Amino acid sequence: MVSHKETRLLHLNEMEKLDKTLFRLEQGFELQFRLGPTLQGKNVTVCTNYPASGEVFDRHKFRTLSWHNPTGKEDDSDKYCKLDLQISGSYQYYFSLGNEKSGGGYIVVDPILRVGADNHVLPLDCVTLQTFLAKCLGPFHEWESRLKVAKETAANSEWLRMHPECGYNLVNSPHLKPAWVLDRALWHLSCMVADGRCIDKGVPPLIENDHHLNCIRKIIWEDIYPKIKLWEFFQVDVNKAVQQFRTLLTKGKIGTKSDPNQHLQIVQDPDYRRLGCTVDMNIALATFIPHSNGPGAIEECCNWFRKRIEELNAEQYRQIHHHQEQAVNCLAGTVVYERLAGHGPKLGPVSRKYPLVTRYFTYPFKDLTLEEEQSMMHQPDKACYFMAHNGWVMGDDPLRNFAEPGSNVYLRRELICWGDSVKLRYGNKPEDCPYLWAHMKKYTEITARNFHGVRLDNCHSTPIHVAEYMLDTARKLRADLFVVAELFTGDEELDNIFVNSLGITSLIREAMTAYNSHEEGRLVYRFGGEPVGSFVQPRLRPLVPAIAHALFMDITHDNECPIQHRSAYDALPSAMIVSMACCATGSTKGYDELVPHQISVVSEERFYSTWNPQALLNSGEVNFQTGILAGRLAMNRLHQELGTKGFNQVYVDQVDEDIVAVTRHCPNTHQSVVAVSRTAFRDPKTSFYSKEVPEMFIPGKIEEVVFEARTIERNVSPYKKDEHFINGLPNFTVELREHIQIKDSKIIKQAGTAIKGPNEFVQEIEFENLTPGSVIVFRVSLDPKAQEAVGVLRNHLIQFSPHFKSGSLPDDHSAPILKTLFSSIASKLTLADLNQVLYRCESEEQEDGGGCYNIPNWSSLKYAGLQGLMSVMADIRPKNDLGHPFCDNLRSGDWMIDYVSNRLISRAGACAEVGKWLKAMFVYLKKIPRYLIPCYFDAILVGAYTTLLDVGWHQMSSFVQNGSTFVKHLSLGSIQMCGIGKYACLPDLSPSLHDVPYRLNEITNEKEQCCVTLAAGLPHFSSGIFRSWGRDTFIALRGLMLLTGRYIEARNIILAFGGTLRHGLIPNLLGQGTHARYNCRDAVWWWLQCIQDYCKIVPNGLDILRCPVSRMYPRDDSPPQPAGTVDQPLYEVIQEVMQRHMEGINFRERNAGPQIDQNMRDEGFNIVAGVDQETGFVFGGNRFNCGTWMDKMGESDRARNKGIPATPRDGSAVEIVGLCKSAVRWLLDLSRKNEYPFHGVTIKRNGREETITYDEWNRKIQGHFERLFFVSENPADPNEKHPNLVHKRGIYKDSYGASSPWCDYQLRPNFTIAMVVAPELFSPERAWKALKIAEEKLLGPLGMKTLDPDDMVYCGVYDNALDNDNYNVARGFNYHQGPEWLWPIGYFLRAKLYFSKLIGPEIYAKTVVMIKNVLSRHYVHLERSSWKGLPELTNENGQYCPFSCETQAWSIGVILEILYDL
Repeated sequence: MVSHKETRLLHLNEMEKLDKTLFRLEQGFELQFRLGPTLQGKNVTVCTNYPASGEVFDRHKFRTLSWHNPTGKEDDSDKYCKLDLQISGSYQYYFSLGNEKSGGGYIVVDPILRVGADNHVLPLDCVTLQTFLAKCLGPFHEWESRLKVAKETAANSEWLRMHPECGYNLVNSPHLKPAWVLDRALWHLSCMVADGRCIDKGVPPLIENDHHLNCIRKIIWEDIYPKIKLWEFFQVDVNKAVQQFRTLLTKGKIGTKSDPNQHLQIVQDPDYRRLGCTVDMNIALATFIPHSNGPGAIEECCNWFRKRIEELNAEQYRQIHHHQEQAVNCLAGTVVYERLAGHGPKLGPVSRKYPLVTRYFTYPFKDLTLEEEQSMMHQPDKACYFMAHNGWVMGDDPLRNFAEPGSNVYLRRELICWGDSVKLRYGNKPEDCPYLWAHMKKYTEITARNFHGVRLDNCHSTPIHVAEYMLDTARKLRADLFVVAELFTGDEELDNIFVNSLGITSLIREAMTAYNSHEEGRLVYRFGGEPVGSFVQPRLRPLVPAIAHALFMDITHDNECPIQHRSAYDALPSAMIVSMACCATGSTKGYDELVPHQISVVSEERFYSTWNPQALLNSGEVNFQTGILAGRLAMNRLHQELGTKGFNQVYVDQVDEDIVAVTRHCPNTHQSVVAVSRTAFRDPKTSFYSKEVPEMFIPGKIEEVVFEARTIERNVSPYKKDEHFINGLPNFTVELREHIQIKDSKIIKQAGTAIKGPNEFVQEIEFENLTPGSVIVFRVSLDPKAQEAVGVLRNHLIQFSPHFKSGSLPDDHSAPILKTLFSSIASKLTLADLNQVLYRCESEEQEDGGGCYNIPNWSSLKYAGLQGLMSVMADIRPKNDLGHPFCDNLRSGDWMIDYVSNRLISRAGACAEVGKWLKAMFVYLKKIPRYLIPCYFDAILVGAYTTLLDVGWHQMSSFVQNGSTFVKHLSLGSIQMCGIGKYACLPDLSPSLHDVPYRLNEITNEKEQCCVTLAAGLPHFSSGIFRSWGRDTFIALRGLMLLTGRYIEARNIILAFGGTLRHGLIPNLLGQGTHARYNCRDAVWWWLQCIQDYCKIVPNGLDILRCPVSRMYPRDDSPPQPAGTVDQPLYEVIQEVMQRHMEGINFRERNAGPQIDQNMRDEGFNIVAGVDQETGFVFGGNRFNCGTWMDKMGESDRARNKGIPATPRDGSAVEIVGLCKSAVRWLLDLSRKNEYPFHGVTIKRNGREETITYDEWNRKIQGHFERLFFVSENPADPNEKHPNLVHKRGIYKDSYGASSPWCDYQLRPNFTIAMVVAPELFSPERAWKALKIAEEKLLGPLGMKTLDPDDMVYCGVYDNALDNDNYNVARGFNYHQGPEWLWPIGYFLRAKLYFSKLIGPEIYAKTVVMIKNVLSRHYVHLERSSWKGLPELTNENGQYCPFSCETQAWSIGVILEILYDL
């Protein structure tokens, strides 16, 4: 059952702290926490403060979430714990490993806003806000009491006079005393300037130039600083300290240092009295020690002490001097901005109302002299009323409280101060200032009861812990509180700290930050919406970091008026551009009325104008003729409509340097609204604007002009600032026309229709009156044929997802095949058919005369089937990377679309039906506009692909059907690797065998067998004679075919290889049997292991032993025989293998020489194998051939390794001994149950026949294995033939009896194979120790090192193209001398799992954790691989190896096996 709930997955990774990452979710979503690769298998606990159902949110109360594992225990790929998100706000999560916190972060759940009498939902992107100053609204009842903000409070608030402890005053914050003294001194200077008492010093009341400014600097440096001596607050009274020191010395006191590095330092006086600082006399006495007790010595010591104190005081003086320099610079900067700068408020003459600089502290008493005022600083009943004002500090750390000790912001005059508000001193908890917390809590509760939302102005200046407490209080009363915040930290990560901690819904963003129209358009794109033509995203998908939802404002109340910066003409087009953003939008009262100055929050005392709809306006009245108000109403209506109706795709087109076109597109109906705005950042009266406006091409059919508006001037008396009302420029208004046809437009000259493609209308617009300050908005539909095609497509896509219901249309004339559900068509496909539909790499396709689709200027797809496309789209889709060459190719023509359907139609049968269904769907796809094709092509293919995967899994075993996502995705390797090519790879099976697939040969028209074969790896081992290899097939067969339930196909492969038996061996390179090479000693033992596995796994599996095997070579020297000439039951063929090995095998390969192997030396073509009569071990090979899987033959003449195997592994290779033991034990067991007719093998010895029973053979191997293969930890072990060659103890040898004895002692991963197939050979304790060494030395991220890194010939990087003089690496000689192969890791992990059970439950539990953790890396690789497979090998430490197969059958098979064992 597919869930239609929106679900997001958050993968947890060890030590990943995401406090600064924003994750936004909506109510109704499900959030699943899943284990990332670093945590899989480990004991992880996830905790969150999101409340359990029925409980109330408490920020400090965390609960543990319970884990769900829908598929049981084989791996952790699907294990999750979840939250059903029903409550808005910010919630924290963290996860622990054992008792250690390992990582965590936040999630923010958006509120649902409801408005209107019917309480309908208002999407966040529909919100349109306007900022008012409450005091300018006039005497509305209770306006003022409800619109104060909780972070600062008015300096004249009554409650603050009653509770001065709520501010930073000179009693609770004595560190502010020096700054207060400076502030009072500057106030007195300001009063002197205002009264004209500084004219003689060059400073008149009206400051007009740099000369005046320099004179102010001079007064401060020469008159004020020397008078107020700020440095004294930080210095020591020298005489007093020396006297104290002298007294102590005279008394004979000696000091001690706790730390020899301690030096004498000034200790700050906590009360900040002048010269009140001290030094630590203990350190002084330990530093300055008199050489005797005489008065002279004491006096000398006191002089040294005095000198040091004077140095320390001088250092303090220098420090204060730096602060004073900064203070003067900041003061000068303020004066320049407020009185001289063109863009500033031009405050005019200095007065007590507009002082030289804003006061930093409240002073509620009568002005006295500065000396008299300073005495009040030490009188607590007065000093408590000297409170620091609030403000903000440019470039400061917003997480730091600038009023706390340690900050010098007030002293250095760095605060941009709000002279009407006091900075509140909350402390760290309510107990620190009970009245303040209680008062603000009450205020917050009143606000929450009366308002849907709050705006946190200058949010960063409220301590986070206070804002958290207040917002938690508010949300208890109004769960869906809309929290807007102004945060100008300048850093997205810092913004996120506030958004996460407080659960901020929207951050204020401002269009005024844009320096030109291009940047304004970029901000629209940045703050919301998806690209037009975006892909449909799955409902279950990873949670990705977001940027905060924006409230995008054309202007905020704190910033200067755009008319001063740009021009009055720009108000309308910039507001239009902002209004087209796919987010909340806003403005500030005064913008629409074209008020030509900033309305000061602090000093503005006039009222806003009132509404009067009559045409004749008096002073203090406005209506739709005022400013851009008429345009604003039309814009707001449109913004609301676009948000409500789901126009959530955005395209911004910079038409020229001033014209911006913003498209909002609805992905369901494919309607668009296009707003064209001609901005006027420069005043059209003084700047040149071309009359030639570029033509515009709008795809689709323009239904109407929603509205057009132009800013025009009218002839009225010029602007004069009204004394009582806030008034705007009277000489500008908007000419607005709504809902008209193009022909009635006054902005458009003419509109024509151009056909861009067969189904693509484009309207060509020529403008004649798009003057600066104009906007025009079009409503655009697809042309009717395209609209119908999209509707029909969506109708047919509903079978895959209900998402497509909206905008769908019934299909009355559909092709007959579309009347059948795709799942029904797909259900006819076999797994072999699915190989054709989904996969097939380039060389497989070339066999059929085709190839994989090539994307020009990019690359070819990995597969010709749908997986090739899906791998690319999986990268493109989440990022909506519509500019990718893949999407370009789809938009440019139908080549890829036709390739997909035609390739399948050409194949006939069930595959062709899938192709026909796709072709019928593509008929409609080709009728829609090209920009929509990538999105709908993806939707069709995703629907088909997911259905096809389900069809595949449905035909597989219960292990797959009930398995985890990892198991299911690995099982697709069976479809990927198992296919039927144009030419039969397997020799024909016996005609008397049932369930053999046949087909008609295209050329001869005769019936031929067409069995599935297993490719060794893609792309290198996938076609022709290089597709089927005996060893690879039977190492992979259990995982890829038996565990997945492909029993008949597995049987056919086993029997076909059995038919090629010759010399007691099956071939490695199959070559259809007729071109086979019998040059490997291990393939036949892997074949026997597979027969054993088949008998155990498949229901009635033993029946295979009686199946007929058609012998291609009844005798070693027979020419190839047609199938059915000589048939034998399989058990006889098995017996022949055992018999021939016991007799001994010795032959020379046919056609020996360069024609079959151009690198092999002559001796290498001699094949020898047999069984040691004493030990029962299989042995074979020589130093010139390599008969095991480590089969690299030297190829370099230059390095002189040509014809020399890198790893001959002659003698008894450990895994072959294990496989032989497994076969012997199995046959013994069968013969005892009378299920196998032979009890042993018969050989001729000394002229007479002798029988060696399977029981005897089994006991021989068992009795000798550990004695001869285990490298004892006892150096004097008598079984050790070559103690001098041992370099690791406690391991198992790689071989026994090699022609180069040191090779026996090399640590390689092969012994783990023997552990899995014949665990009885190993004593558990020794096995466990050897596995620990293998883990430490050989285990890589994905595979096993093929050689101990401590070995002198180890080299972990395989480069087959490198030809140099290095014998050990030239032409890839080190293929198996270090690179990390994947398939041995499956055996290593299975061995670990098996023996851990024998060691004990605790070790077993730890081993399961370790295995899951290792497997998680394979899962990550599989998911990310465009081949959707696991590679043959990696270079050292898991690095990518370009010479490896990208996906290898045995690599996938063994991982399925360990998951099955789990």
